[in-house]
Amino acid sequence: MKKKYCSVFSPSTAMEREDNFESYWQFTQQHGGTLFEGDKDLEKKRKTLKAFKDNPVQLRTPLADPELFYRNYVEMKDDPATLDRKTAMLTCMYKFARHEWVGIKGAWDVIPDMENSHTVEDKISRVHLAEEFCHVRLFDEILRTFGLDRVEWVPLTPVMEKVYEIFPRLPGVLMDSPAFVTELMGVTFYFHLHALFDDVLADEPEVCERVKALLNEITIDEIAHVGQRRNFIGPIATKVSKALVGPFYTMFFNDIPEFKQLFDVKQMIRDGKSFDFNNVPEHMIERSWIPSYCTI
Repeated sequence: MKKKYCSVFSPSTAMEREDNFESYWQFTQQHGGTLFEGDKDLEKKRKTLKAFKDNPVQLRTPLADPELFYRNYVEMKDDPATLDRKTAMLTCMYKFARHEWVGIKGAWDVIPDMENSHTVEDKISRVHLAEEFCHVRLFDEILRTFGLDRVEWVPLTPVMEKVYEIFPRLPGVLMDSPAFVTELMGVTFYFHLHALFDDVLADEPEVCERVKALLNEITIDEIAHVGQRRNFIGPIATKVSKALVGPFYTMFFNDIPEFKQLFDVKQMIRDGKSFDFNNVPEHMIERSWIPSYCTI
């Protein structure tokens, strides 16, 4: 297959990145619809979630021990190796999404609201955060599909909460590369999770298709977020970002005890370093956004 895209770490000029901010802003306005500041929500995302909720799908065979999930989903109490793969997958997914939730919760109070956003970058960031809150609702719906309707989104430790509060206040020279790598890590995780659904949910085809559809809604946004965050970094920061992929992925995933039971971290790192949009399904590309300088 002929490649259409080049590496997300491809070089770009300041003018190209400025043009791409404008391009992304045009995309994101039609992609999510009206921003509801008070609800941290977006018009089209709200309708999509409602459509899923109005047509629920449930497991044919309920989880054998839901309490095993509830005992381990915030903090792993049991030996991860003793968890069945469905439960381990669900606790792992929650822990990943929880970090996302804490991060956006801290950033929401730092980024100017739309009324006080005077640059395209600030407007983009506000909508970006609203999309992330929508993703937490989609993750919650994934868990409900497995009959897990008592999930609480619990804060991290006070130290980690403070770290997430401080991070958005850092100058761009310190924040932009880690923020980009974090978005790239999310997309890498979601593609591996999508493949894991086919394996772990082979006996639950309806649920498998539903949770893949829910995850796709998140992934489509995150593919665009990778391009958007890449747009903040110049040539030196791009090289720094690529060097950070291995340490960041390793550090983050080591913090989730059940992760190694389910995923190949080394392969994820390779996928992150070589990411170029060519393996993204066409139906996602059509609904997402890619920087012009990553297109051949």
